[in-house]
Amino acid sequence: MALGLVVSGAFLAGCGQGRTTPAEARAQADGNARAAMTEAADGSGQAVDCSKAKCIALTFDAGPGPHTPRLLDILKEKRVHATFFLLGKNHVVPYPDLVRREAAEGHEIGNHTWSHERLDQISDDRIRDELGRTQDAIKNITGKAPTLMRPPQGGTNDKVHAVATSLGLSEVLWNATASDYATTDTKLIGDRILQQATRDGIILLHDIYDGTVPAVPRIIDELRSRGYTFVTVPQLLSPARPQPGTVYHP
Repeated sequence: MALGLVVSGAFLAGCGQGRTTPAEARAQADGNARAAMTEAADGSGQAVDCSKAKCIALTFDAGPGPHTPRLLDILKEKRVHATFFLLGKNHVVPYPDLVRREAAEGHEIGNHTWSHERLDQISDDRIRDELGRTQDAIKNITGKAPTLMRPPQGGTNDKVHAVATSLGLSEVLWNATASDYATTDTKLIGDRILQQATRDGIILLHDIYDGTVPAVPRIIDELRSRGYTFVTVPQLLSPARPQPGTVYHP
């Protein structure tokens, strides 16, 4: 299944929500939130302040799938926590043990809809069905409903914001992607991410394609050598908490 993407400049066209960057989210956090910092995603047990550290979030869409166990092994070995945006019908339902493992190993679980429909091109009721069914499926497996969602192909608008708000979901976009749905060239996938990586960035990859998971060790090692700290999306926003209906986009 090829999951195409739109270019970053087109994500929010025609909708009034705009975007909030991770830095803006942190700056807007209230004093109480600032009193509680999150743990670093590298497993060190040290608090991380992304207003000072060079943070980046590694995210994976459209799984889990047959390559996910190897990815989880790599992340565990590298002591990195990622954010997984899961597809309901063909991935969450057939792979409940992998969903459970992702949550148990400290990764953030997000919603990537039930069947990968472009949410900005369907009715309110269908948007609610796409998101709501996946919320329920993930909660039934992990005991916790997601608070984050990623709209397929980045397609969002005011209708999507309204439904997401009602379901307690914030929207997470990205600024670095490898178009890994269109190539099995592991080196090329790594090169593209390394060229696009930025502080406060959000990397988008897919753990369902053959070339992607083998690229992950190099991506982690090279970015760490550049001084990056890997965090989950909530950690990137901390001490702010993700707000339902808000679009987070580096």
